[in-house]
Amino acid sequence: MTISNLFSPSTPSKPFLLLPPSPSLASPPLGRPPLVSARPRLPVAARSKNGGESVDAPDRLISAVCYFYPFFDGVQYGKYVINQFAPIQALVQPLVPAIKVFKGFPLNGFLVFLTLYFVVVRNPNFSRYVRFNTMQAIVLDVLLIFPDLLERSFNPRDGLGLDLVMSLDSTVFLFLLVCLIYGSSSCLLGQIPRLPIVAEAAERPRKLKADGFAASQNGGK
Repeated sequence: MTISNLFSPSTPSKPFLLLPPSPSLASPPLGRPPLVSARPRLPVAARSKNGGESVDAPDRLISAVCYFYPFFDGVQYGKYVINQFAPIQALVQPLVPAIKVFKGFPLNGFLVFLTLYFVVVRNPNFSRYVRFNTMQAIVLDVLLIFPDLLERSFNPRDGLGLDLVMSLDSTVFLFLLVCLIYGSSSCLLGQIPRLPIVAEAAERPRKLKADGFAASQNGGK
């Protein structure tokens, strides 16, 4: 039984008389319509937190898996942090077999990028939820170009320069790890993860804007 049926009884409602009517109110003045004591109730519908419609389980799973792509592609930035902190090493250890497969062929990252963009993002058969999260993962992976260029052009062996590179790599890795945990867990719960900087760039493609994804999400808040 739906919520709207609970608030819409099938039988007409009867007036409730708590006190006898006052003589002055027994007959309404001429020219005025009688007061209506009962008003029809509007149907109430339950809405989810992500904009009105619940997200299907397959869409949640696909969206959550997409956030592993930038993490696998940038896991090399954690070479300093993983060896220093045991909890982070324990989090990454179960993903080592998948990381080895991803890194086993040099073109795997590029092939995954093409697959996600042309097969998922540009495919209207997928929901807006899946395409938005996939685009966020792609934009996050594209941003890895900047620390890679810095590391290639500035590659110190020791001293202060090495400390700066270690800090930069560790920051990039921790950001990827947080995005993976936050993005995947939010998708599994059916919520919309909005990564800083990344979310704005992910909404720029004309395809997503034409679908009105951002407008529908803001309207549901």
